Amino acid sequence: MRIEDVRRQVATPLGAPAFPGGPAYRFTDREYLNIVYRTDPEAMRAVVPEPLTVGDPLVKFEVMKMPDVSGLGSFTESGQVLRVEYEGEPADYLHAMYVDSLASIASGREISAYPKKLGAPSLYVDSDTLVGTLDYGTLRVATATMGYKHRPLAEDEARAEITAPTFALKIIPGYDRKPRVLELVRSQITDITIKEAWKGPARLQLFEHVLAPLADLPVREIVSASHIRVDLTLGRFAPAFDYLAADHPAEETS
Repeated sequence: MRIEDVRRQVATPLGAPAFPGGPAYRFTDREYLNIVYRTDPEAMRAVVPEPLTVGDPLVKFEVMKMPDVSGLGSFTESGQVLRVEYEGEPADYLHAMYVDSLASIASGREISAYPKKLGAPSLYVDSDTLVGTLDYGTLRVATATMGYKHRPLAEDEARAEITAPTFALKIIPGYDRKPRVLELVRSQITDITIKEAWKGPARLQLFEHVLAPLADLPVREIVSASHIRVDLTLGRFAPAFDYLAADHPAEETS
């Protein structure tokens, strides 16, 4: 393969990349179960990187069922999103995401900055209850339940739930295992169609696991729950803060 052909590639292995190139991924009938809860302030501050700051220590546990994604197919995702501020602006910080699709994991980490790991999430209706679960390996690490379509959620509230400015860490190590790229990046969803939105009572259980430590942000109070179905296109990430910049020197690592 010629050098100019290599430069056109988006991923490895050559000839059968882990994910396709092309335009931004389009999600059709993307379904959310979102449970917002209040956690311990110190526990949250321990995992939120500066220059992001923590006010009210709110965490969103989410399960997203995505049956139709251009280029990536069908998969389900779950994780924790932390409510933060950046330069006075309220925002979300992507803390951890667990996904059952290699293409989603590879593209999310390599193209963007999504903190994705392999997991086994699910979202389904059990009689009159919407159920979201997350397993890591063979062990259950989260179970969420919500009353199924109890009360309508206003479209503007549903839109705000999903389109908040979003931050994540982009970390790419060099061959010396020190960061070659270490940035706080920002994205925002703007291309979205709300198809239905509901709210209702909810409960959330988190279980201790050393490699899927969702329970390190314990549930102290359920604040709200929503069930939303949308079509959307993900926004692109852009750098917001460079940890390796000259005026923010990186600490030596072993």
